[in-house]
Amino acid sequence: MANRNEILNRITEFKNAGQDIIRREYIKKLYDYTGNDTIVYAASFPCRIPNVSGNLLSIGQNDIQGFMTCFNGLKGNNLDLIIHSPGGSLETTEQLVLYLRAKYNHIRAIIPQNAMSAATMLACACDEIIMGKQSAIGPIDPQMTLIKQDGIAHTLPAHSILADFQRAKEEMTQDKNSANVWIPKLMELPNGFLDLCQKTIELSKSKVAEWLNSYMFKNSNDNKGISIANWLGDFNEHKTHGRPINYQLAREKGLKITLLEDDQELQDRVLSVFHATLVTFDVTGCVKIIENHLGKGFYIVF
Repeated sequence: MANRNEILNRITEFKNAGQDIIRREYIKKLYDYTGNDTIVYAASFPCRIPNVSGNLLSIGQNDIQGFMTCFNGLKGNNLDLIIHSPGGSLETTEQLVLYLRAKYNHIRAIIPQNAMSAATMLACACDEIIMGKQSAIGPIDPQMTLIKQDGIAHTLPAHSILADFQRAKEEMTQDKNSANVWIPKLMELPNGFLDLCQKTIELSKSKVAEWLNSYMFKNSNDNKGISIANWLGDFNEHKTHGRPINYQLAREKGLKITLLEDDQELQDRVLSVFHATLVTFDVTGCVKIIENHLGKGFYIVF
């Protein structure tokens, strides 16, 4: 395995677009080892470029076009999907899952570092998840964006919004004077927003349960996907949306996790791809890469 500094040194030997040459070389080497179609889906997070919108890094509609580009020319039935993402839109994730599963019979999600939130949901729609000892997935509790009176967009866990509403009801029942504190806060919520929070929580859990039972546990009759989805979406247990879940805990809860270190050659090739991708983010204005082993890709540059 070439480490990150060694890859950077190799890139500097090229005068133009060395990062693309080296990155594509490593992706092709991974494909040569596995024989599976290979796609890198990676965002630059945490992002080193100031003032980059989180929407550019997140799972969003532009990613559909990226996968359309990457699917062109791919002939296999099996896919290795390397994911490094902070998450994003639940709805786009569902669209991606439908698209990926319509093409591939078997998908391995390979997580060299982080696949959080909706990216965890995407991994749960695969037949297997490969993680290293350093890797993490995350809770799937949905985050809601609310434009408050100050005009600033605030992103909050749906569970926290519902919990605040429940607390407001309880405190105003016990002390009518507390309404002076709670009513202005509650008036910032649009009509139907609390119902939307509840339905989004339910949707995130139900989709993950459905995908787990359809793919990872397709040969099982015990519907274990439901209990795993409920655990991933349990905000009271995880406490924060970004809390990391390592391979050991994911295994204990029932997810089909393969340890990357169990196949040293696979580990070396995966991490070389990952390091080369991160170096690309470091030396260019690129903030997202969706690229296949044929060198075809979709890139978002800030």
